[in-house]
Amino acid sequence: MQAYDAIVFDFDGVILESVALKARAFRRLFEAYPEQQERIVQLHLQNGGWSRYEKFRRIYADFLHLPLSDQEMARLDAAFAALVAEEMATCPFVAGARAFIERRASECPLFVASGTPEDELRAVMATRGLSQYFTGIYGSPPAKATLLRRIVCEVGAPPSAVLFIGDSMPDYQAAVQIGVAFVGRVPVGAPSPFPPSQQFLVHDLDELEAWWSKHARPGSGFRRG
Repeated sequence: MQAYDAIVFDFDGVILESVALKARAFRRLFEAYPEQQERIVQLHLQNGGWSRYEKFRRIYADFLHLPLSDQEMARLDAAFAALVAEEMATCPFVAGARAFIERRASECPLFVASGTPEDELRAVMATRGLSQYFTGIYGSPPAKATLLRRIVCEVGAPPSAVLFIGDSMPDYQAAVQIGVAFVGRVPVGAPSPFPPSQQFLVHDLDELEAWWSKHARPGSGFRRG
């Protein structure tokens, strides 16, 4: 058994149960386009690792067939942030997330790599009392793979010594691209977005903690294999 040198968490759907509330925000933001609302919501749900800026670009290009100016991007960004701000302060944690974070913080450096804008991400982490447990909290606009590469360099470890916990195909693809270990979170009753080759899946972080406690030696972050 060897220790991980760092653990990286996605945010929405891994730390907070915030994927659905952001889906509601997308629905409300594009209520003037009812014929496209379901497609827009599905784009959000299927691409959790993307920043909302990338989602806005895809929505305007592929669904609305409209130009997206810098001014319109700024308007969308501000409106979306306003729609989710209050709920992000009160939405539930993924089961076991806070306890898992508190336990692992004494074992190795922890990081967040999220598609949420970084300033907004840091504010929510502070509001939820989590900032103290993390060595680095990184969000968009850099892509997820860029954030993972940055963390690997910061830790000074081989990619395989870093674990990333994510809940979407973009998370998985970024992990594969950089070469970090990956755990996929799939909520109970939800279909797995991951390929069959990704066999290390958990329903929540309570399940990951139970597995970790069984396999890890005391005082270490466990590296599978």
